[in-house]
Amino acid sequence: MPLLALTAVGLVNVPPVWSAVSRWRHERLVNSMPYKTTHGFWQTIELPKEVRLNAIHAALLPSGRILLIAGSGNKIDQFKAGTFKTVVFDPATGAATLVPTPTDLFCSGHTFLPDGKLLVAGGTLRYEVLEPEVTHAGGSMTVKNESPDGPRSFPKGTVFVAANGLRYTAGDAFTVPSATKTVRGKGKVTVTAGATTVWVDAAGGGDRYATSTRGQYRIEGLPPGADQRNLYGLAEKITMAKQDYQGRKETYEFDPVTERYQRVADMHEKRWYPTLTGLSDGSVLAVSGLDGAGQVVDGSQNEIYDPATKKWTVRKDLNRYFPTYPTLFQTAEPGVLFYTGSNSGYGPEDKGRDPGLWDLSDNSFRPVPGIRAADQLETSMSAWAGPVQNQTVMVVGGGGVGESRKSTRRIDLVDLTEREPRFRPGPDLPEGTRYPNLVTLPDDTTLITNGARDYRGRGATDNHIARIYHPDTNTLAEAADPAVGRNYHSAALLLPDGRVLTVGSDPLYADRKNTISGSFEQRLEVYTPPYLYRGERPAITEGPAAVGYGRQATFATSAPADIASVRLIRPSAATHMLNVDQRSVGVNFTRQAQGITVTVPAERTLLPPGPYMLFAIDRSGVPSIARWVTVS
Repeated sequence: MPLLALTAVGLVNVPPVWSAVSRWRHERLVNSMPYKTTHGFWQTIELPKEVRLNAIHAALLPSGRILLIAGSGNKIDQFKAGTFKTVVFDPATGAATLVPTPTDLFCSGHTFLPDGKLLVAGGTLRYEVLEPEVTHAGGSMTVKNESPDGPRSFPKGTVFVAANGLRYTAGDAFTVPSATKTVRGKGKVTVTAGATTVWVDAAGGGDRYATSTRGQYRIEGLPPGADQRNLYGLAEKITMAKQDYQGRKETYEFDPVTERYQRVADMHEKRWYPTLTGLSDGSVLAVSGLDGAGQVVDGSQNEIYDPATKKWTVRKDLNRYFPTYPTLFQTAEPGVLFYTGSNSGYGPEDKGRDPGLWDLSDNSFRPVPGIRAADQLETSMSAWAGPVQNQTVMVVGGGGVGESRKSTRRIDLVDLTEREPRFRPGPDLPEGTRYPNLVTLPDDTTLITNGARDYRGRGATDNHIARIYHPDTNTLAEAADPAVGRNYHSAALLLPDGRVLTVGSDPLYADRKNTISGSFEQRLEVYTPPYLYRGERPAITEGPAAVGYGRQATFATSAPADIASVRLIRPSAATHMLNVDQRSVGVNFTRQAQGITVTVPAERTLLPPGPYMLFAIDRSGVPSIARWVTVS
């Protein structure tokens, strides 16, 4: 088993009142082989100072390296300075490299494409400003274009002038579509103005710029005549109220070979906290997020990315509203997604919160009942339980909407193959847990780690516990305790060697009394599961780099007779308790004299096209180091 080429220290969560003897005994216990064989082992890693970052997003690249994205890292001073960070980290060698980051990708969405590139869309256009700190009135300006001669583009800072002469500036560049002509009976022509929305800020401070009266605004700099008549702004109100986060529309593909972002076509809607879900045909669905005015994106703006044309198309027929960062899984049924109810925050508590099956063929939505603590799905996490062929989904932990103190110990499961799917209780966690992270392991178990009992770990409520869920017995087993507490803005993912990497955490406070501001956790932690202490692991020594649907492929392995199962596991792209890429696919195989011959499932719904880790697992549950293959 390769070790990290960095200082890695096994740590435990030891209360300060313990004596030195108690600490020594505990250290000796958790470092003992019998303990590791049963509970596993954690190692804490500190990156060199020059490459440390607030890891908001984490993705396993098909190269085996880890993409850690901070953007501005939830630091408004970094946002204002235009200091955005991305790091590529190699868990095998410990090397870490800064990557140029083109814009603020903080709280963007991401998913893997069929060619192994990571699609990254959205991010932060503007940080929130709380009401007491608002100095300049602001609001949404609807910009109209009554000319059918073509769209018109305007730069950031474009000035809108009210009838009373007060001036307001656009917070971003914008393009207004052209008007459309419709010819009706008897040659009658109807012109419908093109429209877009942009956020504007008052040019000066104070209440005198605020208005609750609908008004029309002149665009400064347009020549008199037709342009001034055809192009103008309309605002319902401009106020001194709280101004929320605002999303971006820029989209990039991150290339795991060049390790650089490549700009592609923008989304049609700005999004902050969106979900990007890969579909069975290789396209990507984008839903939800906060728009350019800080409002949850309307469901009529759901859009699809085509990796062939690298462009987005708005799908008005897929009109479905979700709160931000909703968990949407591609099911075994073509065109049907399962919304687990897990989400990460923004949106009313009585809209878009119920789990259900969304049929993209007719936009129908069938609720799935039975979830316990239905008012505490925010900050929960969901994952497939066992191979995706089982079509069993687990929903773990969560809390009340917003800054609620509520948290739940719930683990509920649902079998989507049932005629009328319904959630059923699983084993409960030992403590209420907001912000859990779930990682599917090659032996079909799930590691549940991280989390806190209160909102963003208030009151020093990080749990410092881990459990392993066994789907065959529907039970939890104790795992070694992680040293680092992790809550909001944490993530975890499976590594190609069968270990688990955890990153991030953004607590509000650093003390039990909530008097000291928290700081972002920049240490990483790696968990070695018990199966890696059970003896020599099998090895996959040769085999093809690409496999086809329904086709067979032969891989050379050590001790073929000992291979008990084979899994294809999709690499993870995780953030905010959201990891819709994660899935493990069971693969039929036969043993040969020098290896195994696998039969790749034919169903693209089970196995969306793209890169996968091929694991061979022996009869003791020990996985091989993964071999990367592309399913296409």
